[in-house]
Amino acid sequence: MEKEELQAIASQLKHPTGEKGIEMANMMNETNINMTRHSIQNLNISKENKILELGHGNAGHVEFLLEQAENLKYYGLEMSELMFQEARQINRNFVSQKQALFSLYDGNKIPFEDESFDKIFTVNTIYFWQEPEKLLLEIYRVLRPDGNFCLTFAEEDFMKKLPFTQFEFELYSTEKAQQLIKKTSFKIVYTETQTEKVKSKTGELVDRAFTTLVLEK
Repeated sequence: MEKEELQAIASQLKHPTGEKGIEMANMMNETNINMTRHSIQNLNISKENKILELGHGNAGHVEFLLEQAENLKYYGLEMSELMFQEARQINRNFVSQKQALFSLYDGNKIPFEDESFDKIFTVNTIYFWQEPEKLLLEIYRVLRPDGNFCLTFAEEDFMKKLPFTQFEFELYSTEKAQQLIKKTSFKIVYTETQTEKVKSKTGELVDRAFTTLVLEK
């Protein structure tokens, strides 16, 4: 692939736009669903929880999340206008019932009050955080005391083999992510790395190692 094509893929993964963005979002939902479900299951959701997700993509997983307990409320934040619209369309029933609420944000400032959420999670977004420490402080601020934050990402060893990650991506190993978290007041309560089979962009099955860190306020 040409450099321009690789840069275009990286850019779409960071901020999907247009027709290509919709295709990319569907593909991301498919390839990330196992990571997303793993993250959701590690939140230990209980009834009436308010849950925030950063960077939800097309949010094809919201139904699965809302099945975890009774009377849940899901809030999704997204930088991509296209993904915001797609997520609202895919989850229009939950939106109309006020079980799911989607908003746009700038990727830095979380537009909610202190201690608004019981649980927060994000999957495959850490590579694009502009100011990682500041965003973690924002997540900490809007999380309730004893609340959990799940951070899930593909391991650096896997990601660096993908040619497009040389553009716009900051890659993380478990150790590097833990070092980042140690700069905040979060406590790491659980770490798990799993390997799964995923389809590569060229259609063959490859092993992908991913890690979920469960943090507590």
